[in-house]
Amino acid sequence: VQLQASGGGLVQAGGSLRLSCAASRTISSSVVMGWYRQAPGKEREFVASIRSGRDPNYADSVQGRFTISRDNAKNTLYLQMNSLKPEDTAVYFCKAKVQSENYWGQGTLVTVSS
Repeated sequence: VQLQASGGGLVQAGGSLRLSCAASRTISSSVVMGWYRQAPGKEREFVASIRSGRDPNYADSVQGRFTISRDNAKNTLYLQMNSLKPEDTAVYFCKAKVQSENYWGQGTLVTVSS
């Protein structure tokens, strides 16, 4: 499975962005897909995940501001980011866990200016 993340960019604090992650083939809705991020000088951290039949999971730092969703017909995962803060600045990666193997997208840079 190849994942292609896109949608990053430069935005002012309080603004919004929507990230997309397109998969190269159909991924079952039962597969967990998620977003992670890595800020400069920091370790990669969990942002959000989604799986059919369960409520999405969010990191406390983004709860109420970010929304994860997926369009199975388009094999695409999304992350709607609202009320962005400078501390949200990072490279955002999408991930799919297929048959116990993790597949990562290449990352898309989000920069939030104050």
